[in-house]
Amino acid sequence: MNLSVALTGASGSVFGRELLRALEAEERVARVHFVASENSLRVMAEELGVSGRTQCLEKLLGAPPVKTVQHADADIGAAIASGSYPSSGMIVLPCSMGTLAAIANGLANSLISRAADVTLKERRPLLLCVRETPFNRIHLRNMTLAAEAGAVIFPVIPAFYNRPVDSSEMARQFVCRVLAHIGLAQPGAFVWGRELETRD
Repeated sequence: MNLSVALTGASGSVFGRELLRALEAEERVARVHFVASENSLRVMAEELGVSGRTQCLEKLLGAPPVKTVQHADADIGAAIASGSYPSSGMIVLPCSMGTLAAIANGLANSLISRAADVTLKERRPLLLCVRETPFNRIHLRNMTLAAEAGAVIFPVIPAFYNRPVDSSEMARQFVCRVLAHIGLAQPGAFVWGRELETRD
């Protein structure tokens, strides 16, 4: 699989970091195209202590990338901006309301929104992990528009039934849910009822 991952300017950088780490380690994924919006860089600096564009990806992964490549959000000539590139889908995590609006209304004015637009027109999986509360009517309308165009609205709502010990564990389990949705079930994922089946 070749997947695109975007981090935007909503709070929740830890979720994006865990997604990138999971995909970098995932044997079923050959290439990951990573795009960080300008606003996401500020959020990452505040939430994760990851500052600047230089070696941003390496800092998020905690090691030099092997299969993940980073693109500037202004680079609309990147491979993932074209429908002819064999992408398997795209995940935006976290997805800000501004990015949602651009995608829902087909603006395609950045690499993130253009890649998402291409993903929709080619009928490939697009997961928008929206992060905002409360939602106003504009947010709700844009989510409806995106869903009607073929996107999956996958709000950043972590689970607690697995009793996460910290925010990183919470983020990892959410990422497992996201990856399972696109056919990449993770062996370490908590599955409700599995312990009961094992006991039986």
